[in-house]
Amino acid sequence: MNKKLCDRMEVMQGDITKLDVDAIVNAANNSLLGGGGVDGAIHRAAGPELLAECRTIGGCPTGEARITKGYRLPAQYIIHTVGPVCSGKPRDSKLLTLCYQNSLQLAVENNVSTIAFPAVSCGVYGYPIKDACKIAVDTAAAFLKENLSVKKVIFIQFSSENYDVYMDYLNSL
Repeated sequence: MNKKLCDRMEVMQGDITKLDVDAIVNAANNSLLGGGGVDGAIHRAAGPELLAECRTIGGCPTGEARITKGYRLPAQYIIHTVGPVCSGKPRDSKLLTLCYQNSLQLAVENNVSTIAFPAVSCGVYGYPIKDACKIAVDTAAAFLKENLSVKKVIFIQFSSENYDVYMDYLNSL
């Protein structure tokens, strides 16, 4: 992967709800009405207005993405994507790839130049972090090659273990 492309991707460790970027991605469930993990943290930090807006959307199928305002977050937008529950079938990787593609496409359509992703599907949905990391980084890299409007993709990891996996993979490219 060329250096220019690598410079447009970054790995961080921390709290996605504190990032001052144009959009953060929420690893949501199909209802979009909040849940545990990063989904619950984003809903709590954004405030009750987020839940009110999400109630008007009507959910989101696995692999797709929806966009809302960021409300009380530093981010202007929240892009909600529903990752697959890991079943070990080839369809899982296709759906996870779609999460990243559809989130990035929504970013382009809404003039988002900086976007931050958590490790989609790696919490209670059980996706192996190394496999998910490869899908996330490879999908973002392919997208960034074709779309210059997205200036920076941040992969923000809450745990040091996930951070290390992402750093190792990005450094190997």
